[in-house]
Amino acid sequence: METIGLIGVGKIGLPIAENLIKSGRRVVGYRRSSLAEFEKIGGLPAHSPADVGAQAAIVFSCLPSTEALDEVVQGPRGLVRTARPGQIVVELGSHPVRDKQRQIAPLAHKGATFIDGEVSGTPGMVSAKKGVIYLAGDAAACKRLESVVAHFADTCLYFGEFGAASRVKLVNNLLVAIHIAAAAEAMALGLKAGVDVPLMIKAIAGGSGGSTQFGIRAPWMAERRFLPVQGAVPALQHYFPMIGEFADSVGVATPMLDCATALYQRFLDMGLGEFDVARMVDVIGALPRSKTKAKAKPKTKTKTKTKPKASKKKK
Repeated sequence: METIGLIGVGKIGLPIAENLIKSGRRVVGYRRSSLAEFEKIGGLPAHSPADVGAQAAIVFSCLPSTEALDEVVQGPRGLVRTARPGQIVVELGSHPVRDKQRQIAPLAHKGATFIDGEVSGTPGMVSAKKGVIYLAGDAAACKRLESVVAHFADTCLYFGEFGAASRVKLVNNLLVAIHIAAAAEAMALGLKAGVDVPLMIKAIAGGSGGSTQFGIRAPWMAERRFLPVQGAVPALQHYFPMIGEFADSVGVATPMLDCATALYQRFLDMGLGEFDVARMVDVIGALPRSKTKAKAKPKTKTKTKTKPKASKKKK
């Protein structure tokens, strides 16, 4: 039985683990907090990242911060302690490319390969195997990963050189942020329009104005179903500085994202941080409708033509 390692068994890692276990793989995992849910679905707990690496030739990690990534790979109990030739480590979390690149050399020194990976999809999508996995880096290692990824995702895309997967994820999440805000604006309007809301959602989701985020979250907005959280605003905000830095580096303006960024900050300022991003509908709904009247053009005085005085006839 093939053993797969998983570090960071959280909202995305847990459904990945569950799908791998259902496929007949032995999954050994590590998390700094409780592994009770992981054990409940048949996962085998490890004592450290090094312990995971010692048992698995392929290790997926899905970590929340650069600090956690550095610790997991290069820390005192990190993966470098048990890394070996032929081993593949894939980081599926989103971090600045330079921070991911920093992990390549220490693992390569032991003969292991580090891959730039990303997940596109909500926890629910990943659970249903509807997420998309992006890979970039060593081509042979990524090819080897495809058969494993197939057990927890329907689509696995290889983007070439290391860092390309991360950049595509930033483009993806720029759209996610904008689409959620746009869906909330549309729903705030639709909910007050007096129409059949479920039918409206069906019409839009399957029509030219639909999007994945509208299809997922419009029903939640209509039913005011904001818990459990499938996507949190702070998690989405994690991407904004990286998108901004990326856009600066290539010289592309992001006016739509700039507007959305202010809305997400307003979301938190309203004390809604514990709810799913679908509650953006309340943020939009609380905004006043600004009416800007077009200024009337100033009237221009028209000169009246004066009739020429009749010339006096000479006697």
